[in-house]
Amino acid sequence: TLTGTCRSMRRSTVRTSTGRTFRALTRTQGALSNYKNLPLVEVEPDGHGIGRSRGGLTTKVHYAVDGNGRPLSIVVTGGQRNDGVMLETVLEDIRVPRLAGGAARSRPDAVLADKAYATGVNRDYLRQRRIGAVIPEKTTEISSRKRKGSRGGRPPKFEAEKYKDRNVVERAFNLMKQWRGLATRYDKLAVTYRAGVVIAAILTWLRI
Repeated sequence: TLTGTCRSMRRSTVRTSTGRTFRALTRTQGALSNYKNLPLVEVEPDGHGIGRSRGGLTTKVHYAVDGNGRPLSIVVTGGQRNDGVMLETVLEDIRVPRLAGGAARSRPDAVLADKAYATGVNRDYLRQRRIGAVIPEKTTEISSRKRKGSRGGRPPKFEAEKYKDRNVVERAFNLMKQWRGLATRYDKLAVTYRAGVVIAAILTWLRI
């Protein structure tokens, strides 16, 4: 059974390379800006897969694994990228060869994901592809539906028992983070860093 479990991991980035562009902003008084508006803003090329988030300059790994924790899809982005927005990209990257030959499978039976993926856009996308959505509702969604009364519609289907298996992807991340080079990134290019994640994924498949 092909069951995709999605989650992302953010890794702090420590870099020693040069050539980064800085734009200095000066101020004479008042408190320092928050993390979204820092006095010194770094501009990173898209190919570096590095972005400014609450933890500073970070990289995020978006992962989809099967029911046994074996990686099916790997996408690397800057740390500021929203998890839910990346769901379609992660699922479109899935290709599972068939033992009997023929076109590779690209559609999981169901997707188990946390509340970060609980958006109407994601639910519509999964429905169109006939993929089961095992995603809990956000508290704001529940409140909004109740506030609208009968106009709020029915709550989306949610299989709480099946959702318990989402811990599989958590364990997959914990296994990947045993690699020091992945847990603390030093690579300049995102393609180089992703290659390391792919190697770790291959070893996971060989191990299991």
